[in-house]
Amino acid sequence: MIALLDPPVITIDGPSGSGKGTIARKVANALDFHLLDSGALYRLVAIAAKKNGIALTDCDALALLARDLDIRFDSNNKLSEKVFMDDIDVTLEVRKESTGAQASVVAGLTEVRLALLGRQRAFQVPPGLVADGRDMGTNVFPSAAIKVFLTAGAEVRAKRRHKQLKDQGVDVNLAALSRDIKGRDERDSSRLVAPLKPAKNARILDSSELSIETVTNTVLEWVAEL
Repeated sequence: MIALLDPPVITIDGPSGSGKGTIARKVANALDFHLLDSGALYRLVAIAAKKNGIALTDCDALALLARDLDIRFDSNNKLSEKVFMDDIDVTLEVRKESTGAQASVVAGLTEVRLALLGRQRAFQVPPGLVADGRDMGTNVFPSAAIKVFLTAGAEVRAKRRHKQLKDQGVDVNLAALSRDIKGRDERDSSRLVAPLKPAKNARILDSSELSIETVTNTVLEWVAEL
């Protein structure tokens, strides 16, 4: 039997658009646990690199930067994620398309991934942690108390992302977005370093036809079983 982590960790992995970020925030709020948005870490490294004049090709400097990041995740009263670096709210900058493009370069560097492994595990503090990402249950927290792999059909995820962007005032083509999500699924699942896949003991939950409340309550019911 695998010894569970103490403080407890709940991992929520899944492909883009599966709703894992929303569910992670709601579960963390319900349990009064800390929250880790692992995908935002690479964006934060890119932001910090720009701030410090570090080239995105300087692996050693980026790895050092990643290890020393002062970061915090929180949510407002509407449960929207807030991201802080050096106690400064950088939420809007984290979500910029330009930041995402820079983060994609950073995420491909093995040195940075190894450096962030320690940073991710440092979020495991009392009373507990909800970790959202793509390799939380397989690589970062393999002894997590509950491992959830949240998925949904590619078309469903594309429509969700389309609505989210439209609500933010971003004009985007649904067909193009669907192709992008399918392509990202393939890249995430086939990469050599920390590929996207369910942990062997993950609880797989298809959210295609489920409400946010139903998915959240299902995860909380699993936690209550511990």
